[in-house]
Amino acid sequence: MDVAANLRGQLVDSLLASDVLRDPRWVDAFRQVPRHVFLPGFFVQRPDGAWEPVTSAHPDHLALVYRNEVCVTQLNGDDRAWEQALATGAVTGVPTSSSSMPAIMAIMLEALAVTPGDQVLEIGTGTGYNAALLCHALGDSRVTSIDVDPGVLRRAASRLTAAGYHPTCVAGDGEQAYAPRAPYDRILGTCAVSRIPTAWLDQTAPGGLIVTTFNRPIGAGLVRLTVHDGQATGRVLLEDGRFMPLRAHRQSWADEALLNALTAEPDTSRTTLLPSGAVVDPSSGFEFFAGLALAEVAIAADPIRLAHPDGSWVRHRGAVVEQGGPRALWDEAEAAYRQWRSLGKPRRHQFTFTATPTSQYFALDNTPLTWPLLPDR
Repeated sequence: MDVAANLRGQLVDSLLASDVLRDPRWVDAFRQVPRHVFLPGFFVQRPDGAWEPVTSAHPDHLALVYRNEVCVTQLNGDDRAWEQALATGAVTGVPTSSSSMPAIMAIMLEALAVTPGDQVLEIGTGTGYNAALLCHALGDSRVTSIDVDPGVLRRAASRLTAAGYHPTCVAGDGEQAYAPRAPYDRILGTCAVSRIPTAWLDQTAPGGLIVTTFNRPIGAGLVRLTVHDGQATGRVLLEDGRFMPLRAHRQSWADEALLNALTAEPDTSRTTLLPSGAVVDPSSGFEFFAGLALAEVAIAADPIRLAHPDGSWVRHRGAVVEQGGPRALWDEAEAAYRQWRSLGKPRRHQFTFTATPTSQYFALDNTPLTWPLLPDR
């Protein structure tokens, strides 16, 4: 019995049962493309937060590959972490490359609404698995994939070849897209962006679609946008998606600010009726709206902390909230919660998004309310 094929079939059955996979082309692609070829080695996080390596020699390698979960393949933007993990058993670090959760891959591929002959640009090659799914459905000549990390791209290209797929693979900055093969009927961002890059607007064919997620630690936002006359408009999708950010869009200030929020002396300390989970938990109905009100805020856990690049911070323990810096961020969160309730508790799919060369903003259906995206810092 082909163990990998059997596990692959079970994964597809689960995606069908959860209704994230519907199009027969993608069903067939997920059934046929061998994910394990693209994941000969990856990290699994231990309860203590350290990352240990899993190789093809691991007895549970295939079972772990075919779970509906993210498989992290790089830490700290540096391949040396993998070698260190093999030598020592585990390492610490921040994920910088991965094979995404199959469910969110299915959601985004379905959202692309591809038609025969479409040219697709994938931003963020990663392991190459998603590019293989695209090739299986559309054909090699229709798929271009770009990644900023030459080492990541080199491994992905090799594994694509081993699996029998040959898209155009390009080492470069995904923020700039890839003009030599433009225009594209579809652009798929498999990494999160702080703003829709102008190059994406320029290189999408009229009537073409952009599907991507936003680099918003609170709220995120998976969007499908239609491009016309140099601008993109569309809707935030009901399904949520969380991805590692495009490297040019990382919150480089956040680690230090969140660490400071762990021990800083507060300007104020009080109780609050607003649970931290309502603001930061993706399953909360309020979380998307909270992210609009708390633009640019970064978050961390144990305890829940919020930080803003202007030096404002929050530390939330139980019913007690401590704050510091020039703005009272939790006061703003509470005010946003009251506004959200007054608006009828709108969910993420009730918001639209517009991107032009000069402005980008969310808007709420049937209201004049808009929330602009701020320029990158």
